[in-house]
Amino acid sequence: MAHILSAVAWPYANGPRHIGHVAGFGVPSDVFSRYMRMAGHDVLMVSGTDEHGTPILVQADKEGATAQELADRYNRVIVEDLTKLGLSYDLFTRTTTRNHHAVAQEMFRTVHQNGYMVEKSTMSAISPSTGRTLPDRYIEGTCPICGYDGARGDQCDNCGNQLDPIDLRNPRSRINGETPTFVESNQFFLDLPALVDALEAWLRTRDAWRPNVLKFSLNLLADVRPRAMTRDIDWGIPVPIDGWSDNPNKRLYVWFDAVIGYLSASVEWARRTGDVDAWRAWWNDEQARSYYFMGKDNITFHSQIWPAELLGYDGRGSRGGQPGRFGNLNLPTEVVSSEFLTMEGKQFSSSRGVVIYVRDMLARYQPDALRYFISVAGPENQDTDFTWAEFQRRTNDELVAGWGNLVNRTANLIHKNFGEIPPAASPEPVDTALLDATRQGFTTVGDLVGAHRQRAAVSEAMRLVTEANRYLSETEPWKLKGPDQRERLGTVLHTAAQAISDCRTLLSPFLPHSAQAVHEAFGGTGTVSPLPRIEEVTDLDDDSRHYPVITGDYRRGETLAAWESVPLVPGTAVGAPSPVFRKLDDSIVEEELDRLRAEG
Repeated sequence: MAHILSAVAWPYANGPRHIGHVAGFGVPSDVFSRYMRMAGHDVLMVSGTDEHGTPILVQADKEGATAQELADRYNRVIVEDLTKLGLSYDLFTRTTTRNHHAVAQEMFRTVHQNGYMVEKSTMSAISPSTGRTLPDRYIEGTCPICGYDGARGDQCDNCGNQLDPIDLRNPRSRINGETPTFVESNQFFLDLPALVDALEAWLRTRDAWRPNVLKFSLNLLADVRPRAMTRDIDWGIPVPIDGWSDNPNKRLYVWFDAVIGYLSASVEWARRTGDVDAWRAWWNDEQARSYYFMGKDNITFHSQIWPAELLGYDGRGSRGGQPGRFGNLNLPTEVVSSEFLTMEGKQFSSSRGVVIYVRDMLARYQPDALRYFISVAGPENQDTDFTWAEFQRRTNDELVAGWGNLVNRTANLIHKNFGEIPPAASPEPVDTALLDATRQGFTTVGDLVGAHRQRAAVSEAMRLVTEANRYLSETEPWKLKGPDQRERLGTVLHTAAQAISDCRTLLSPFLPHSAQAVHEAFGGTGTVSPLPRIEEVTDLDDDSRHYPVITGDYRRGETLAAWESVPLVPGTAVGAPSPVFRKLDDSIVEEELDRLRAEG
């Protein structure tokens, strides 16, 4: 058993999240975490809403709210949506907690004490209309290196080079299109050049990463320069340095504090369990493994900036140093980055109406239908397109007609002919062949999920569903009606039910809601596929603040099924089944396209 940290990208709390977001960070991390728990590992899955920075202020102005009011509003929306989707966070919290502030400040102080946070003068981009600092990522222009028009103020996605906003030709604000002004300002910079050798040495050991992620990460090292880690802004975490902490207009850069959320959420989780040091098993033990899930636009911050912060905290750069009170902190085992999901051939854009929010999707369709589409056709290693026609086809042909029909007709045959799971009296080669295949699936599917090849994993599980359907077609249990055929009928139906039980387990990381329904369809009791819940909590360090968190009971030995074939018990009562999945009418495609056109 290993300690596995699932560090899931923090959704930004300036609005509801769309399905492209959860395709990148949500479903892949949950599938992995559920599998790892079932395989016997001790998983800690953490995240929360990212609530600092200029975009929150901009949206708050639009909605006539304070920054905190806006963050509170969308924190709750996001918590509710991710819970309904079934994402099994041990703790989903937020960056405006006093715990997070304290952890981020501890990280900053120690990195500064170790000599990797240096003060220097820089040119800050300011919005002429508001006087606020513009974040690097909210400035676009032409890359001075490759000429790409659409480079951001922190990097060019075309050539991969790190940039500063002032480097861009024809810079413009992504918020309102205006040309920013640049003013001189003192800031603290993370001294990446002093950490680059340690960064490269670490990256050179990451040979199991997805090739595109590793190549991109190594390319970032070619043009390393110090990165500003503070900002001229009044919304965020105070800079914990004498002469700075009482300045109301200086705050930690949102991307400095956001990635620290993985650690602060782990600390908060431990404090809420009553064992304040429990988090250390995932962060200080060198045998622990950590996997960071995000979209490809966040690779820089997870393969360069966050590891550099950790190396600086540990004192492992060219200047040496000593770790602070958190001790030596583990670097990521793997940065698991997904590509982008588009929609009907276009990039997701809330402003242009090219969007389907998670909340709206789950109001109209089953959560497992969305989870299945993302798992089997999502942007794992290349951009993929969500279309309503393909969503309907996969739901109807694969979930309803394939998996759901297998469950329903088998349970119905058992209910009508026996009313309980019959014994397998004399298995024949065709019976044992099917069960040999489904049992082998635990190794094949598990290895694929563990290697972050989830599309291949769910496809292999569904291939076994097809094999089970073929088995029923070949053995034709509905024709075994005579008294002398009853023993054979029982064996066939027991075999089919056992294969379904195995497939249910194999599919449960992908389809947790329906896995429970399938379990109960064959008389199963207890929880085999635990779902998250929302808890209303009080800030651990400020009794005046309250907020919702996502948590749940997912530990092995209490509620969760093991990643193995579990023999069915003959005599278990089986009632009349109900459909597991809802078939989608042909009309939904045009209805959804009409809705998309109307919103656009």
